[in-house]
Amino acid sequence: MVDFGGWDMPVHYGSQIEEHHAVRRNAGVFDVSHMCVIDLTGEHVRDLLRSLLANDVEKLRIPGKALYSCLLNESGGVLDDLIVYHFTEEFFRLIVNAGTRDKDLAWIRPRAAERGVAVAERIDLAILAVQGPASRTIVETLLPREAEGRSAVMKLAPFSGRVHGKWFIARTGYTGEDGFEIVLPATEAEATWIALNERGVASCGLGARDTLRLEAGMNLYGNDMDESTNPLESGLGWTVAFEPEGREFIGRKALEAIRDRGNLRRFVGLLLEDRGVLRSHQKVIVEGVGEGEITSGTFSPSLQKSIALARVPAGTGDRVLVDIRGKLAPARVVRPPFVRNGKSLIS
Repeated sequence: MVDFGGWDMPVHYGSQIEEHHAVRRNAGVFDVSHMCVIDLTGEHVRDLLRSLLANDVEKLRIPGKALYSCLLNESGGVLDDLIVYHFTEEFFRLIVNAGTRDKDLAWIRPRAAERGVAVAERIDLAILAVQGPASRTIVETLLPREAEGRSAVMKLAPFSGRVHGKWFIARTGYTGEDGFEIVLPATEAEATWIALNERGVASCGLGARDTLRLEAGMNLYGNDMDESTNPLESGLGWTVAFEPEGREFIGRKALEAIRDRGNLRRFVGLLLEDRGVLRSHQKVIVEGVGEGEITSGTFSPSLQKSIALARVPAGTGDRVLVDIRGKLAPARVVRPPFVRNGKSLIS
């Protein structure tokens, strides 16, 4: 057990490697109740979110549809990355990171008050992430067969969710595998966890969650981006909606200036070609160009190679050197993700 954003969290329940492979090959469950659920309600909630988020919630018109976005400060720095769900025109839900919950709420509340939008931190809810190729079949067995909407939950499109009784079930995740994130009353979490274990779902901790998300090329707040970096240099340019031009979101002017200035640092994947393990903050040397830095690194259980995400100079080619304890090790520049749906994407 370790401290994680003020929560006591398990690194693993036994073997971190076995937990990783369980998710890639069958199914695993993660307790992600440390993530903060924020419900926003009011007549002007859509307008609020169009101003707060770099991505545009105007894309959300179907109830239950989700959108990934960054919450930016005025200089274009990343305050947090989050998922926003559309329930009704007067009800949206945010799920934000644990370590940033107080900062996020302090940022959102005064701006919501200006528009008459109510902000509710749902500390009564827990979140269980069930991930892996068998997760859909297994989760289906938890839902009453006669219950209305059971088949609709099983047919959910990726990045969509649906209310099912007291549960909100979304086809989302942080592993690069199919699966669900279930938001449910905290009082039901333990029994649901045990029921999943009884159905062959492995209990998984932070260690496997990190190796899985890194193989999937997914950013971790505080490692791969923070308030000192911007989404355009963090592999998250696709989450910034500059169109329509008339939408004024916080950080827009700063991002436009960064974009127009050019020579942006690249956010790339690295595959170590030598022995060793890539870790955060190791220096990346691009001969004749400059230096960069690894933001996240690990040994990939799926690839049996060391992999990393790194922020490097604009002119970086397909080969770099990484300073590992004073030794320069060669690494190949690749485009993440490294692994998705149990298969290697690196040739």
